[in-house]
Amino acid sequence: MTIRIGAVNYLNTKPLIYELEALAPSAELVLDVPSALADRLAAGELDVALIPVIEYFRAGTYSVVPDISIASRGPVLSVTLFSRVPWAGIRTVALDEGSRTSAALAQILLRKRHGVTPAILPLSMTQQAEDIEADAVLLIGDRAMRACLPGFAYAYDLGQEWHDWTSLPFVYAFWAVRPGVELGDVAEALAESKRRGCAKCGEIAQREAAGLGLDAGFCRRYLNNIIHFDLGPREQAGLHHYYMMACELGLAPRGGTLKLYEEPKLATT
Repeated sequence: MTIRIGAVNYLNTKPLIYELEALAPSAELVLDVPSALADRLAAGELDVALIPVIEYFRAGTYSVVPDISIASRGPVLSVTLFSRVPWAGIRTVALDEGSRTSAALAQILLRKRHGVTPAILPLSMTQQAEDIEADAVLLIGDRAMRACLPGFAYAYDLGQEWHDWTSLPFVYAFWAVRPGVELGDVAEALAESKRRGCAKCGEIAQREAAGLGLDAGFCRRYLNNIIHFDLGPREQAGLHHYYMMACELGLAPRGGTLKLYEEPKLATT
């Protein structure tokens, strides 16, 4: 059976899919935005996908490939809330429709840290953020890194905001596996792709920068020093804290746990 792998076509994903098609030649790699990947995994169109972590808890049936994530331990640069007013003055916020984890994070920060509950508006992937009538707009991924939005007086990096508040890392996405799927060699291919990609961040940055309209040196520092790709104890602590607050606000159902994917053991006689 062909394993269908779904990944995000953002710069911060490139180290996790480095040479993946060569490492898993029998698999099919599909690129899409985070929210679409979550929907396609839920619909059974994908077998393993790099999905927003909030969608893992909402589904409640997936397992997680160990020790791989997209996380930050401070600023993230690619998740930014641009605002015309300070936090306390935000009454309307437009959330990037490509995002779900960061959309929930923005609501957690607004409601639990700053005590405001603004009206939520959608911001489509093709809509210009400057054109929307809202106090604040959330942008994610490469679009956030390219954006300037001079009409918005404030630019809040949500990775930094989270870390300043909790002193914990923040996990944005990880590989989730549908129940009943056996990854076989693909599990090791995902781990090896991460190992190779993290060792080749300079090469990846040089290759991707021009197409993104970003400086290659900036892209390398982003991949080497800003984004972290592990899912260790500190990342798991930050993930649990985020999940608990999402539950309190009704953004995720209670009772979820982090279940790591394991290869089925062969029966012995």
